[in-house]
Amino acid sequence: MTAKRFWLPILLVVFGLFVVSCGSGNKEAATAAMKAAQDSWNAAKGEVVKYIPDQAKGVDDAIKGAKENFDKGNFDAALETAKVIPDRVKALAAAASAKKAELAKSWEEMSGGLPKMLEAIKSRLDILSQSKKLPANLDKAKLEGAKGGYEEAAKMWEDAKAAFAGGNLTDALAKGKTVKEKAAAVMTALGMEVPAAAAPAPAPAAAPKG
Repeated sequence: MTAKRFWLPILLVVFGLFVVSCGSGNKEAATAAMKAAQDSWNAAKGEVVKYIPDQAKGVDDAIKGAKENFDKGNFDAALETAKVIPDRVKALAAAASAKKAELAKSWEEMSGGLPKMLEAIKSRLDILSQSKKLPANLDKAKLEGAKGGYEEAAKMWEDAKAAFAGGNLTDALAKGKTVKEKAAAVMTALGMEVPAAAAPAPAPAAAPKG
């Protein structure tokens, strides 16, 4: 009985030390995993948010969840959540890079055609402004409206180029699309042929009635 009383406290102390030791190890591993997750996300977040923003929240939520578990002492749960984040971030970074390349290609195509459209419109407006007689399908009011449309499109194109120069490809393409639509409308009003690449998409055919 005396021996049991002697050994019991010692066993409890040893067990306590073992538990503390394991907990300490898990805490260190979780800390390292969380740091690696945060570092990888800090390096990639800017590009991910810019090009695939809808997928960024998932990583933020995962990091937040890992931190909450860590603060509650759930080191194993924090570790399990955090350790997979770097691979997830790596995949998102690759997706963002691919999206950036796709947008850059679209911009290259757009910037190759739009300036020519604007130049053609300006040339036509200059000729019409100096003409003593306007074409039958064009009156003075319509000509002035076309001039205003051209000036608006030309200014927005400068804004689009500035957005591109600043690295905001999404905004540049959105502005460029609006410019293309405005330029096509002005060309139509002036009786000019709209390039096939800038022509509005035809309305879908109505489904046959059964």
